[in-house]
Amino acid sequence: MKYNRTISAVGMRAINRTAIVDLIRRESPLSRSYISETLGISLPTVMRFVDELIEEKLVKQLTETEKTGGRRRALIELNTRDNAVIGINLGDNNSFGAIVDIGGSILKEVEIPRTSRDPENNLAELIQIIEELLNSPEISGMRVLGIGVGAPGVTRHKEGIVVWAPTLNWREFPLRERLAERFHMPIIVDNDVNMAALGEMFYGAGKDLKNIVVLSLGAGTGSAIVVDGFLYRGAHEAAGEIGYELPDRSSLRRSRSGFGSMEKVSSGISIVERARQQLVNSLAADELQKVDIKFVLDAIRQGESWVKPIYEEVVDYLAMMISSISSILDPEVIIFTGGISAIADLFIPEILQRLDGLQPAGVTLNLVKSPLGLRGCAMGAISIVLSHTSEHFVVRLID
Repeated sequence: MKYNRTISAVGMRAINRTAIVDLIRRESPLSRSYISETLGISLPTVMRFVDELIEEKLVKQLTETEKTGGRRRALIELNTRDNAVIGINLGDNNSFGAIVDIGGSILKEVEIPRTSRDPENNLAELIQIIEELLNSPEISGMRVLGIGVGAPGVTRHKEGIVVWAPTLNWREFPLRERLAERFHMPIIVDNDVNMAALGEMFYGAGKDLKNIVVLSLGAGTGSAIVVDGFLYRGAHEAAGEIGYELPDRSSLRRSRSGFGSMEKVSSGISIVERARQQLVNSLAADELQKVDIKFVLDAIRQGESWVKPIYEEVVDYLAMMISSISSILDPEVIIFTGGISAIADLFIPEILQRLDGLQPAGVTLNLVKSPLGLRGCAMGAISIVLSHTSEHFVVRLID
């Protein structure tokens, strides 16, 4: 393996620019001298970068000033009025899209149910959402910096290829290439939970934290891992695919061509399948087909007796997943998202009860429901699109 032992002037410039943009995003309005003092970058360097950002219309200077030590200092802030990002979440059984300004304010949302298992039809529905968002009056006069799409499955983000997304029936699907044929702007394709994790880092339950895990409980089961502020992808960009964890010994030597072994017992699809089996003698055939995840979650919340065995088993599997995540990664917080997280207030206390006394010494589990929900992907798209429209680095001092 070849290691880079030095950094070029170009790389150092990108590091400084990234640090400045991130600080402006987190703390604006602020002054150039504050940026210099906070980041330890010389004031002339900061002034040069800020002038560039103003020229690019990513940042604007305010008429308001800051008085420090008798001197008036001009304040700058992110130019949220003129810049927006499109974020798409293709998880669960619906497709969700939003236009968000680069400060994190939602300007317009669109959600449509998926009606097909055909790969091309699913692409057509995605294009429909993007076009509706681009044509919305809410962004009249704004510049759309790019499109971020979160796909529910293993995704090679540098190439924009969805390796396998069972709910979309996409295998080795060149999504970025297909979208680029229609939309002439930066397009980022990533795993949906990875994108949501970035949203949680900047705007949600993971804000100001360095070690988090986002656990998505929807039609499928997946997670995203942030270690020391870095999104960890793994050697094959499959880190966090906890749906492939083996729930017990009986899962050994059993090939899975679609969903993973843990997904077979803990995902929204598996829950609905078991619910229909449980109700086969209680409901007419047409009513049975109407049973969906919302129907089951409502039954759980209402305490209906028929669903209790299903619920108890799912919570057991969730507890095992949490135990694995905690013992291997020791995150500061585990954030639940996805459709099943609608009942997180019910299952979080039960998971904690099941795992009481089973964690490593000194470890306290911190389990929370995402405050962003479906919007997590859209919020993550802000970070991802800004990062890919200019070089982006994360710098950390090794302890």
